[in-house]
Amino acid sequence: MVNWAQMYDWHSDVDRVPELLDRLEHGDEDEAWTELGRRLILEHDLVSPAGIAALPRLVRLASGSTKARHLAGEIMERAAVHHGGDELLADSADAIAEFGILLDRHLQSRPADYLVTFRALLAVQEQYHWANVLGDFTDDFYDLPCPHCATQVTIAIGDYGRYSAIRDWNLGDVDRRDLRPTPDDELAGVGRWMHEVAVRDGEFGLAEGISHIFGKAECPRCASVFTIADEYEAANCPVLR
Repeated sequence: MVNWAQMYDWHSDVDRVPELLDRLEHGDEDEAWTELGRRLILEHDLVSPAGIAALPRLVRLASGSTKARHLAGEIMERAAVHHGGDELLADSADAIAEFGILLDRHLQSRPADYLVTFRALLAVQEQYHWANVLGDFTDDFYDLPCPHCATQVTIAIGDYGRYSAIRDWNLGDVDRRDLRPTPDDELAGVGRWMHEVAVRDGEFGLAEGISHIFGKAECPRCASVFTIADEYEAANCPVLR
């Protein structure tokens, strides 16, 4: 049972979020959804304690509400940051598992919000980093240090090319080297799972991008070869509590 008297939102209130949830359980109101989002999520980076507390009720609404599904997904994507609701998050395990089933079912309908849903499912799977950075691979760049010489390397995966390069302020991406995607049958771990889901749902552009981001790149400076996802995660993953 949630003790709302201790669940502050980003306006420092403890009573407004349950009031808004009560309203939304009786009807879809754009104004109420907008206010609720502002009280639960701050600047798209942080989630309030009230946001964690609201998850089970949002999940119950999510089967019939796109707004609820999106808001619950945004909260899950921020679940790795400090929010003061660790016990509530643990207590919401059943609701989060239910949310994962709902999201997976929605993905199989090949919806217009596929990437948003895919990222929310990654968060449910506790892949918080990829949930926050994964793009659609039409115009994606990832910057990371070479693990051998520490040179800053730009990884490009998009319609314009798939390469590693050194980014020059005046010249753009120079000394490009083609990426080496991992063959489908050699993918492992979360990369394999992500790829299989994308292929299952006919999202072949996304699947190809995943093969590249979980593939290998050559450093243009020292010519060493490294696994992109491993080095990017090492440089950028949040430290989980």
